Amino acid sequence: MTTVSDTSRGRVVASGVGLDYDGAVALDDASVEVRAGEFFTLLGPSGSGKTTLLRIMAGLLEPQRGHIAIDDADVTHVPTQKRDIGFVFQNYALFPHLTVAENIEFGLKIRKVKAQARAARLSEMIELVALGGLGDRYPAQLSGGQQQRVALGRALAQRPRVLLLDEPLGALDRALRQDLGGEIRRIQKEANTTAVYVTHDQDEAFILSDRMGVMRDGRISQIGTPEELYRAPNDLFVATFLGKTNLFPAEISSASREGTVVRIGDALVTARPGSQAGSASVYCSVRPEQLVISAGTAPEGHDAITTAVVTDSRFLGQRQSVKLTTEFMECSADLDPYGRIPAVGDRVTLSVRIGESALVPRESPDRSTQFHN
Repeated sequence: MTTVSDTSRGRVVASGVGLDYDGAVALDDASVEVRAGEFFTLLGPSGSGKTTLLRIMAGLLEPQRGHIAIDDADVTHVPTQKRDIGFVFQNYALFPHLTVAENIEFGLKIRKVKAQARAARLSEMIELVALGGLGDRYPAQLSGGQQQRVALGRALAQRPRVLLLDEPLGALDRALRQDLGGEIRRIQKEANTTAVYVTHDQDEAFILSDRMGVMRDGRISQIGTPEELYRAPNDLFVATFLGKTNLFPAEISSASREGTVVRIGDALVTARPGSQAGSASVYCSVRPEQLVISAGTAPEGHDAITTAVVTDSRFLGQRQSVKLTTEFMECSADLDPYGRIPAVGDRVTLSVRIGESALVPRESPDRSTQFHN
């Protein structure tokens, strides 16, 4: 029988997965490859299909179309308990009548692991999830963060090839989510397992992910590293879902290896190479932190986009948020709060670094295309 080496354990492939609920499409030809050992996030708004896809990977739901493979073995119809996966639910699903130690070793007992080996693995897990001294406590005696660590320890105790996590930080406050998110990443790497993580929180996705897939309407819109998706979105939804952006109506003028040149009003702006070169009418997506404000001409290495009038300016701690009105639209810029800040009413020039803006095809967005969170 062919065996899988430790370095390749945990590769998950979903191919053309589809599922309908009462005639409504929940997943529509969803395909993704999660590489062995990586932390992969399924990111999307409520109803995008991310949890449905995760539960199909886990065997908790069966797809009507497509298949799931783990390490090249088709597991589409294999029961959950035989897939060699660990699952962490949003509410942790701890047994309230069992102690921390009993919760963590529960799966090992079910598998009839011998007492000595079970005790050794329990000790490893307690140390890994930083719960030393808490083994005799019950879930009700723990904080939300500690309960989450117990759920992680229980899921990892059986050394699963794949760890699946369904919004495990959703019930925690923001500061704790950030701290425990880093802990989840540390634990996953130390446990040497593949992780597939579901969230609607972009900050979590950016902090945790090696790569991520942005989902919309049951399909995966784009897959890449957080930086790739943020800097080079391939459609309007990804551009507007991942943070804020300014969308300047543009027309493709020319394309080369150096960049794609677009016309915005009377200005020519060079965007990233290869950006939507097959389209004619596009949006030039410029993130607020990419938008440069100057009193006269554009700085060296930048293309002027248009002139604008400052309509509002707010100090937000690490940045100064400036809103402006142009002949095309309203837009916003994030500036260094310790630098020169234009006053409300000033007429300024807006520019962007050559080759840094992204182009996305025009389509009807679900929300306003000017200011997005």
